[in-house]
Amino acid sequence: MKTRNVLSRLALTLFAATQFSALAADTPKVGDKAPDFSLKGLDDKTVRLSELTAKERVVLIVLRGWPGYQCPVCDRQVQDFIKLAPAFSEAKARVVFVYPGPAQDLKAHADEFVKMKNKQWPKDFLFVTDPDFTMVNSYGLRWDAANETAYPSTFVLDLTGKVTFAKTSHSHGDRTKAAEVLTELGRASAK
Repeated sequence: MKTRNVLSRLALTLFAATQFSALAADTPKVGDKAPDFSLKGLDDKTVRLSELTAKERVVLIVLRGWPGYQCPVCDRQVQDFIKLAPAFSEAKARVVFVYPGPAQDLKAHADEFVKMKNKQWPKDFLFVTDPDFTMVNSYGLRWDAANETAYPSTFVLDLTGKVTFAKTSHSHGDRTKAAEVLTELGRASAK
């Protein structure tokens, strides 16, 4: 009887796990159409991905956001992109940073992050918040562990919203450098 109970529980657990994994979103790969989303910037204006890609190429960078502290690796990555902002403007690409986290106080934490080290925010760069991980979940990027939010990721999207470059880090490091993205943008322009 004990064996039957254990086997029944095991079967139920396996069934639930496979059902959950079937519902989990896949991370977009090169060639996929990026899932659309609408998120708010720090100015409370709504940013819709499909409206951006209809006008220009988009570099979409998902940060770790607010895992309970300001991520220093995210800060370095953002600074790297800010330094090369004129090159992104020249490449006619809009850079969008996504800052995920629990909805409570997320905007205040995001505002604090943007103001750290007196970042000079370039006009072609957008910074949006993802309260309660709506976008992160739809992209299959939720890092569901203690003190984590999202897997840091970078996507380059063309004018149709198709992914032409994708990189996801499953650790705090190994972030995409701005120069890597500019190389991809140059390669795509040459086609």
